Amino acid sequence: MATLVLSTLGRAVGGPVGGAIGGLLGHQLDRALFAPRHRAGPRLAEPRVQTAAYATPLPLLFGVTRVSGTLLWSTEPAPAAQAAHGKSGRGGAGYTASLAVALSARAILDVRRIWADGQLLRGAAGDWKSATGFRLHRGTEDQLPDPLIAAHAPDAPAFRGLAYAVFEQLQLADFGGRVPSLSFEVVADAAPVRVGDVARAIGAGAIVGAGPDATVDGYAAGGDSVAGALAPLASLTGGWFVAVPGGVALADRCAVTLALDDPIARETLRRPVETAPRAVTVAHYDAARDYQVGAQHARRGGAGWREEMVELPATVSAARAAALARDTLRRAERARVSRTVTLDARALAARPGAAVRLDGEAAAWRVTRARYEQHAVTLELAALDDAPSAIAPADAGTARRAPDVAIGATVLQLAELPPLDEAAPAVEGVTVFAAGTAPGWRRAALLVSDDAGASWQAAGDTAPAAVIGALAAPLARAPGTLVDRHGTIELLLAHDDMVLESCAPRALDRGANLALVGDELVQFADARQLAPRRWRLSTLLRARRGSAAAAWGVGTRFVLVERATRVTVAPPGARAGDTLRVLAAGVGDAAPVSAELTLDGSALAPPSPVHLRARAAADGATLLTWTRRSRHGWRWDAAPVPLGEERELYVVTLDGARRVTVQEPRLLLPIGHGARRVAVRQQGTLALSRPTMLEL
Repeated sequence: MATLVLSTLGRAVGGPVGGAIGGLLGHQLDRALFAPRHRAGPRLAEPRVQTAAYATPLPLLFGVTRVSGTLLWSTEPAPAAQAAHGKSGRGGAGYTASLAVALSARAILDVRRIWADGQLLRGAAGDWKSATGFRLHRGTEDQLPDPLIAAHAPDAPAFRGLAYAVFEQLQLADFGGRVPSLSFEVVADAAPVRVGDVARAIGAGAIVGAGPDATVDGYAAGGDSVAGALAPLASLTGGWFVAVPGGVALADRCAVTLALDDPIARETLRRPVETAPRAVTVAHYDAARDYQVGAQHARRGGAGWREEMVELPATVSAARAAALARDTLRRAERARVSRTVTLDARALAARPGAAVRLDGEAAAWRVTRARYEQHAVTLELAALDDAPSAIAPADAGTARRAPDVAIGATVLQLAELPPLDEAAPAVEGVTVFAAGTAPGWRRAALLVSDDAGASWQAAGDTAPAAVIGALAAPLARAPGTLVDRHGTIELLLAHDDMVLESCAPRALDRGANLALVGDELVQFADARQLAPRRWRLSTLLRARRGSAAAAWGVGTRFVLVERATRVTVAPPGARAGDTLRVLAAGVGDAAPVSAELTLDGSALAPPSPVHLRARAAADGATLLTWTRRSRHGWRWDAAPVPLGEERELYVVTLDGARRVTVQEPRLLLPIGHGARRVAVRQQGTLALSRPTMLEL
């Protein structure tokens, strides 16, 4: 800019020669203003921790890159409120916080992945790994204030021209109860972007001209000056700043080559080889490494000890960075030789940035500085480097990348199950199993209603993911008194990361591999995977823990019953006959998943008696006998077992009408009783068992 002003003034005073002199003087001023300053530009650092300091410069983003951003606004962490959708945390037990993070001082197109403490918070498919509300303001000049910020501060600015992201009620349970360090994959422009276009956008009128044609995948421009913001791009392209009419240009080639004859004086300076670096390292952001910092090295032979580090806050490939390291090393080697020539006034046309040849020499030199003294023009020349290295494959190294595991939708199953241990239950409730359709699912928030959905109560969270699936082939009925070596269970699990395992006979005898098929509890000894998600189970024990054996069709539910993957929901006052409705909402659910179950009291009841028999007495009467079972003795069928109830009591129903109560496992029917059908139930402390039936 100073070049343009002083050139115009010089022409007005002294004609063409005065204009040339003014241009040279103006170049000196532009050089002082735009020369790269030490640490004036953006620095290379792992994009992990967002800043929150006042006067922190915001970057101008180009292409696709990863940035940490600057904290604009936040609330204090607060206890999470339980919401029907489950988006407010884990069962109301954790904390949430809302915050806004500035991303770019120019408009952007979108945000893709988001990392929190180095782990993915939002995946490539746009799925969230933790619960949060999210809004993106792209930095347009007509954007409105964010409604959440405006609700806390009525005079909140709209931050027009500033791209920022707002998190609403980000649950903090996954981050140790604190706000995590966030970083963002930002799409500012369609990548790759031309370096020349980036230079003009950063210069905002001060930088003119087409500029270098080289491209970068992404760039975060920052620093305390235009030159500082552009210096890394000058390093990338081997470019330099040059004064041109209308402003300053970033050039990587000489547009004009002049032939200069008959120098008045010339001098060639050759600096020692030790002044050039022996090794160059280029550090850069690598998209193949999730934008983590990569480093590529180049080394030359010969004398010297210096090592140079080029910090390039741009997204380029490892191969491109390796080529830049070789180019930087070669340029430094060639820069050891420089020239100074003095010519007459005819050389005034040789402006900085032009290429010149002297006395017919084949090699061209670039003018770096020109001065007019005592009717002579002195030019300082640098070797012209116009042969960039070819791009060759390079090793990007091994990166520790955050796994992008899909969460999937919640799969919910309800059952009324007896205790898995030998303790008697105290209240009526429903057992909840849940999982996801993808392996990233962890938990879901629960709500329960016992009044047909008129009101809902928070019920905490589900347990960790259960193994859930459905039958892929029918399962025939089989007796529960024998090992079923003929029948098999073929099923499809919710996703392929779910695994079933075989177990030894001793483990099977102790209750291992217990599963719910429909409403029947089954054990299996052998598990074999047939295909992705598809399994075959064999060596079965049917009708376990007091459940009833039945035939089950295709699509019947399958749930592996484990203590660690189940939770019991027990609303106060629930009793047999009530219908409980359950809502579950996980991070991957577009809407809450619902299920309902009508309680029949089976979870509170003792197991039904077995071995019900009728024997004719000598006098013509009929003696009914049976064997008691107990929650404290599942493995015993014939031997006496602990009672497990407050008292021993049985209800015997004859032909569905007459009821008799006895306190021992036997009943004598008198001669001529006339009964044709008998049902025996054990009276438990809280409920009656299922009936055991006998036709007389």
